[in-house]
Amino acid sequence: MSSTAQTAAAGVEKTPLETYVPPAMPSLVGLSRAELMELLGGIGVAPAQRRMRAQQLWHWLYVRGARDFEAMSNVSKDMRAELARHFTLHRPEVVAEQISTDGTRKWLLRLPGEGIAGRAHEVECVYIPETDRGTLCVSSQVGCTLNCAFCHTGTQRWVRNLTAGEIVGQIMIARDRLGDWADRDTANGGRLVTNVVMMGMGEPLYNFDAVRNALHVVSDNEGIGISRRRITLSTSGVVPNIVRAGEEIGVMLAVSLHAVTDELRDQLVPLNRKYPIAELMAACRDYPGLSNARRITFEYVMLKGINDSLADARALVRLLKGIPAKINLIPFNPWPGTAYECSDWNQIETFSDYVFNAGYSSPVRTPRGRDILAACGQLKSETEKLSARERDALRAMAMTD
Repeated sequence: MSSTAQTAAAGVEKTPLETYVPPAMPSLVGLSRAELMELLGGIGVAPAQRRMRAQQLWHWLYVRGARDFEAMSNVSKDMRAELARHFTLHRPEVVAEQISTDGTRKWLLRLPGEGIAGRAHEVECVYIPETDRGTLCVSSQVGCTLNCAFCHTGTQRWVRNLTAGEIVGQIMIARDRLGDWADRDTANGGRLVTNVVMMGMGEPLYNFDAVRNALHVVSDNEGIGISRRRITLSTSGVVPNIVRAGEEIGVMLAVSLHAVTDELRDQLVPLNRKYPIAELMAACRDYPGLSNARRITFEYVMLKGINDSLADARALVRLLKGIPAKINLIPFNPWPGTAYECSDWNQIETFSDYVFNAGYSSPVRTPRGRDILAACGQLKSETEKLSARERDALRAMAMTD
């Protein structure tokens, strides 16, 4: 990057406020088979037994959703006691649950461990039920590294990255709350959580290793078992890690585009000052496995009078020429203090029709969970403003639901 570009990029990313302090006893949630075997070796399990014991733990963790070692009926009593002396099965704790009029659920989750200030960290996670799927929107950071102008989460401090266990734990909590583990009593045995989108709080590609390791656990077909074709990772355009994500994670890619010129995108998505549109498009064209069957989704929030003209639609089609793509048009979801407005519906339809007639799928995303600030771009934990009594009351209500 040139010195001019480096100067322009200054201030694009926030610095973390705190360092993660892990719990005194580590949780096994989020660990791979190899990591489980290594920990078992550390407590004296014989080499010949480690693979079998790790597979037992894997099954109880990711198929049955066990919350304590005593539930592991095919593990000896002595082994269960030894495991409990060294490890936990803790996942994030539900502090509050909100349910939208449209059925969307938002959970405020308190993470295991604490920050250097001695205060627990929290993130939000959203479940969106639909007729043909159930999508879980998962966070990758406490707060967000970036400062996207139209995004509520972008106004929040960046505290730290999540661990792989905290990412996997959000999916486990959703299955806990929905009763969605292997023994779920349904007529067809179908899952409620069928899809995962890394579109919650944070920029996933700035927490690459933890996101990669977590999604390997989530997509393993002998465990949580959500196909990589049903997992979408959304990035604001961290160009160096886009191709790497295709090679090392292999999930579907979504790019938060939102503008067709560097001048406007510099304002809406300041990361563009570091990785401009031309570099972003080059990385997208090089994404491993890209084909008509594995298209990139380009997310485009519709902002009234900002990026919603027919000229913008034409420029968007030109920009994406040759990239197998789907354009996901997102009506702007308002949040307290925002200066932006959602485009008029007629304008959104005009924009969508032009893109569709140019040969691209251009669905308009139906806003979900707006009444509980759970829609796209609205996630932001406000609980740091609450008193200890108010926070305890929220947690008590969540535990009795």
